[in-house]
Amino acid sequence: MKIDSVLRELHRSENELARHLLDVSERNKADHETHHLARDLATWSQRHVRALAEAGERFGVKLDPKPAEESSLTQRVREKAGERIGRHGTGDLLMLRDLRKIYTDASGVSIDWEMLAQAAQALKDAELLKLVQDCHPDTLRQMRWANAKLKEASPQVLVS
Repeated sequence: MKIDSVLRELHRSENELARHLLDVSERNKADHETHHLARDLATWSQRHVRALAEAGERFGVKLDPKPAEESSLTQRVREKAGERIGRHGTGDLLMLRDLRKIYTDASGVSIDWEMLAQAAQALKDAELLKLVQDCHPDTLRQMRWANAKLKEASPQVLVS
């Protein structure tokens, strides 16, 4: 069985998505909707990380149950410096880039959930299938949010 590789990749991807959502939240404190919603969406991925670590044990996969948190202070300072160097008055473009990354990351996570669902069905593993059914809709919601924000912000940013 190769479920272990899907579990590892899904765990890694959910952690990365959570971290990116938290970073976006931190960078957009002035936009209260984005700040708070990105933080809420990150907690979903953090919950998935814990659930995947628990499920991994059944398949002999050791996954860290501690989910990703905000980037370290040093990493955030580096990111801020990079943003300022690359910004040149295009702060809104950074927001579009962030939303695009959230959307593409969540899309990858969604595909991993689909693969895990197919494996769970093939194994007739109701517990694993329940995990997918509980978590995958959250990922789809993360994708829809990023897509909607992109549609909302793109015309204003790109045409102004």
